[in-house]
Amino acid sequence: MGAPLKRSNARHLVTEHLEELERLADTAGAIVVGTLTQQLDRPDPATYVGRGKVEELKAMVAEREATLVIFDDELSPAQGKNLEGELGKRVIDRAELILDIFATRARSAEARMQVELAQLEYSLPRLTRMWTHLEKFRGGIGVRGPGETQLETDRRLVGHRIKLLKERLVEVTHARQVQRAGRVGSFRASLVGYTNAGKSSILRGIAGAAEVFVEDRLFATLDPLTREVDLGDHQSVLLTDTVGFIRKLPHHLVASFRATLEEVAEADLLLHVIDASHPSWEEQRLVVDDVLAELGVQHLPMVYVFNKMDRLTPELAAGLRERIDNLAPGSIFTSASSPEGLEPLRALLREALRARRPEVELLVPMTDGKLLAEVHRLGEILAAVPDADEGVMRVRGRFEPAELARLERDGAVRA
Repeated sequence: MGAPLKRSNARHLVTEHLEELERLADTAGAIVVGTLTQQLDRPDPATYVGRGKVEELKAMVAEREATLVIFDDELSPAQGKNLEGELGKRVIDRAELILDIFATRARSAEARMQVELAQLEYSLPRLTRMWTHLEKFRGGIGVRGPGETQLETDRRLVGHRIKLLKERLVEVTHARQVQRAGRVGSFRASLVGYTNAGKSSILRGIAGAAEVFVEDRLFATLDPLTREVDLGDHQSVLLTDTVGFIRKLPHHLVASFRATLEEVAEADLLLHVIDASHPSWEEQRLVVDDVLAELGVQHLPMVYVFNKMDRLTPELAAGLRERIDNLAPGSIFTSASSPEGLEPLRALLREALRARRPEVELLVPMTDGKLLAEVHRLGEILAAVPDADEGVMRVRGRFEPAELARLERDGAVRA
């Protein structure tokens, strides 16, 4: 059920939004038997949509024997309760559907905790709906019926569980900080983007990591995954795949995954992956930019990576390249379907790494074979010329700041 406001741009995209909602329902394991739309001046405080549309929806539910009704927009606890009473079926909104998908897709203990926390915070104000079957047992003024007692008990239990999960996630955050401390000095790039834009496919292709899970479904992966990418010439970067974003992403979910998304904040470069073949890639780009701003990482260096270029005709691909070169210079175009299609990304990472590794000339004693070997192992060597008069090897190359400091401690001298 889609009900965009008349004054919003959503009414122009309602069909596409419902198609995405259908894909979300498919990911959750549901079979869609019908859709319904209504444009609203403003949501009805009782049932979100108008009375006539509720009756139409009720008839459709009976005719098609639907067992679940999904709204594309977030419902208040009262609206959800009233709609379930009118329709006699379970009613959920887009946020609850996304939370359910995350619950089934979470693999690691951390992801499961984050999803549970988001679900509990979402359900806390909606507990009354879950105990409507006890309403007939409630007493009058001054008499607490079993339903009310159970509701208060549940609220306390949920509140306690939320507090416990937040404490555990703080521990997870500290553990991630320790892990990141071990990667200090390495160049780190993070893949961000709309769900199903192809981030995991890019990571698997460019890192040669066959174990990276890839599926053509929304939210195929939730847990961040980091792999080392060999760029050649003794160069490598750490590339991290992160959870995908989506329009109307539940706020509780963003807050719960903040520990995971700290990987993004620690990156030296953000690679914003965009599905170039999607008809609404521009809207998806804005959705991701908004979430990045909410996370406070919009200041980090970022490059747009237009992926799935192999799905475009040559004419469309040429037109897109020309347009993007004018709108967002520096963007790159990739295809994870072949190794050659990822070469532009490799070239970008090599250039970003070189910009961080300034070219220097080191003087290394020719008698110190161990130090010479270390120089060649740690750096990108551009030239090595012996200086017999000085008894040194003049080595010109690029080095990470930490590596350069280490070589200088071991006896290398800058020319």
